[in-house]
Amino acid sequence: MPIAEDERAILEVLDALVGQSAVRQELDRIGSRLEERLEADRSSLLVWEPVDLSLYGRPVPDGIRSSWVFVLRAKTGSGAERHPNSIQRVMSFRGSADLQTQVGEQPGETWASNQLVSQPDAPLEDRWLSIPRGVWHQGVMAGENWVVVSFHTALAQDLIEERPASQRGETLQRTYIARGDG
Repeated sequence: MPIAEDERAILEVLDALVGQSAVRQELDRIGSRLEERLEADRSSLLVWEPVDLSLYGRPVPDGIRSSWVFVLRAKTGSGAERHPNSIQRVMSFRGSADLQTQVGEQPGETWASNQLVSQPDAPLEDRWLSIPRGVWHQGVMAGENWVVVSFHTALAQDLIEERPASQRGETLQRTYIARGDG
């Protein structure tokens, strides 16, 4: 899917920030540490850690309020989720997966496939995806854990994850960081 010019400009800045050698090394260390946590907790489908924006060494684009590293378990699906209070920009950092986005209003209607890869020389649209506020999405992982770097327009302590709770459209919400932890 083509990326709008203004969104491409944001992704290009974020891509350059993540592409700095020292930043990549630190994100790789975080990803490896998270993979160890994931392996230690066989019941978890994913683990995460917020990343201080100062790691990037330069200003992030306006509106970016937090950054994260997530590791999603190989050969699983993350399940549908959305962020009602944040735009998410996500980059495939290590591994690859299909980050599906919802086409309709209710989870489970129609999913659009977005195959993301981690090769630095791959086109931007093959490595990054922008997910608008409130859009359902789910990762479908292949044979390896998938490490992603994401940027949100919500502060780390305010980022809400919403998941379907029933067939009647009810949802459950939580924050990734307990209030007062971040």
